[in-house]
Amino acid sequence: MTHRTPTTDTDRLPPVLPVVAAAAVAALPSRLHKRLDATVERLAGVPVGPADGGVSIDCGAEALVTLMPGPTGAVTDPQQARCSCLLSPRCLHRTAILVACPVADPATHSDSASPTAPSTHDSPGPAAERTGRTGKSSRTAAGRTGRSTAPTKAQQAAADALWRAAAGVLAAGVPAAGAVPQAELLRAAHSARLAGLPRAENAALRTVRGLRAHRERQAGHRQAELVEVLHDLLYVAGRLAAGDPDPGLVGILRRAYQPDGTLEVYGGCREPVISATGYAGVVTHLVTADGRQLSFADVKPGGPERARDGARTVTEMGAVAVNHATLARGGLRISGTTVSPDGRLGAGQGIRATPLTGTDWSAAPLAELFARPLAEVVTAQLAADDAQAPAPAGTALVGGDLMVVGAVGGQVLARELAPATDAGPDRVPVPDGPVIRLAPANSHPMLAHVTNLRRLASWPGLQLRVVGRLDPDRASTLRPLAVGPVPGAATTLRLPTDWHGRADLGYDEIQGGHLPPRDPAAMLEPVLAVGADAVAESPLWRVRRLVELAVSGGRRAVAEAARGERAGLAGPLRRSGFITAAAVADALADESDRRGRDAFGRLTDPDPNRYAWAWLAATAHLAAAERELIRSSWTTPPVG
Repeated sequence: MTHRTPTTDTDRLPPVLPVVAAAAVAALPSRLHKRLDATVERLAGVPVGPADGGVSIDCGAEALVTLMPGPTGAVTDPQQARCSCLLSPRCLHRTAILVACPVADPATHSDSASPTAPSTHDSPGPAAERTGRTGKSSRTAAGRTGRSTAPTKAQQAAADALWRAAAGVLAAGVPAAGAVPQAELLRAAHSARLAGLPRAENAALRTVRGLRAHRERQAGHRQAELVEVLHDLLYVAGRLAAGDPDPGLVGILRRAYQPDGTLEVYGGCREPVISATGYAGVVTHLVTADGRQLSFADVKPGGPERARDGARTVTEMGAVAVNHATLARGGLRISGTTVSPDGRLGAGQGIRATPLTGTDWSAAPLAELFARPLAEVVTAQLAADDAQAPAPAGTALVGGDLMVVGAVGGQVLARELAPATDAGPDRVPVPDGPVIRLAPANSHPMLAHVTNLRRLASWPGLQLRVVGRLDPDRASTLRPLAVGPVPGAATTLRLPTDWHGRADLGYDEIQGGHLPPRDPAAMLEPVLAVGADAVAESPLWRVRRLVELAVSGGRRAVAEAARGERAGLAGPLRRSGFITAAAVADALADESDRRGRDAFGRLTDPDPNRYAWAWLAATAHLAAAERELIRSSWTTPPVG
């Protein structure tokens, strides 16, 4: 069955392939480089109007830029961007508009005539959007068979170009990382793609998106995310450029789908997706009969409205139209299916699907989500990641039975229930277990996460079965996606029959009638405060501030801060036992202020490579130390 060609939104700029934007900046006369950032900022607020098969932007007198996206909805060829001025195509108007457009994913917006072109709804899902990596499954064939091959000369050269571009961005800082440095990263990312380095290419594109989000002060963007992705880019590029044979550094194309025969999948929940890169939609999380976690997505370019309307989105899977609301509470027997390394179901031709009767969370295979204590599951997730290059935990679903004990801020406080016994249905919280924070998976007002959590927090003592993700950056925190009643419990949810024992927190609105009657004997005195956050209260915040300052302000900002606060930087770390953290922070401070001299005694420009390695060492150690603190927050009784 042929997939529908995506239509072009005529009120927004279409995405542009990295190589097209980089080529436009390279062709721009150097005398116009200094004016490029200001022009981008000015034209970003100009209304976008419809054109014949594309969009047009009025850039002023005698300058109308027209973009004609290809079949995938992205500008994939320089000829698809034209300006009416006399200097086109090497004009400031055309270049600024191409730079202002979102960065297209080359894997999604490849040539539509190619036999390997992906489905139009095969776009970044929530986990991929957050992490940008596919975790342990993102490995080459050599990695899966245990063989390690040194990178080729072309791969080393591409990695070296990425390293130099990223090191330059780090030394300059976000304020100076405008269109020209971003174009260098995009050009290097394209070289990495040609050299077969998908992980490095992906990290470079995420870095550019993060730089733009930070410079534009986009809502929802966190500086910690830019630190993480720049760390990954430097880590991968530096090791590949040095000839490291680890196949995990090469990665694997995200959508390299492989045949997977006949599958039986059962719906766990739906998740609305609103990404910072202009994608939105819905993802349905599935579990196979043998316990594997898969997903089926309909995520395309669009705004929050597309995610909100995804509650009952119908998506084509071969010859079958799949309703996400039905699939999330039902199941499918699929033949001829394909599955990507990160667990995404394909939707190409030749797939046949037959509906299956949905199963309750308490029945196999979904019951496996609740088979182990949360502390055990979380420890396994955190331990599975490489602390040197953390492909973040938190991509896999986890489940648990909890008791609501209170609320603080916008979070629900809960305790994990002890396993059920033959003594009776009454279950109590695990003795000395941690207080678990349930934070909204998405706080956008068009979605129901915040309202639903507020409703659940109003009933201390309520017992819940929760499916969600670990938040790998916060102590004992889950991001719940769906909730349901605890089997056999009296003070638990009473959901409608057609909800099949679960409420998707992003879509289904929990009402007062879904809660049990208020029994003063069953309700608890609400907890209105929680013990100290092991990560937030540790002196590691000093290292975190330093590495984030390096990104937001550049090398000079780190040097100035270190001169003024040197005594207060390493001392508290050493006194608290963080000896290595103090050492790497000192090394970063020293390197930020290092200047050499030439043969005539004149100061020379500092070496960006040594500074980048010092920053990388500090960031890698910080990630590993915070990871260990987060792990301990799930296994150590709370204090305070």
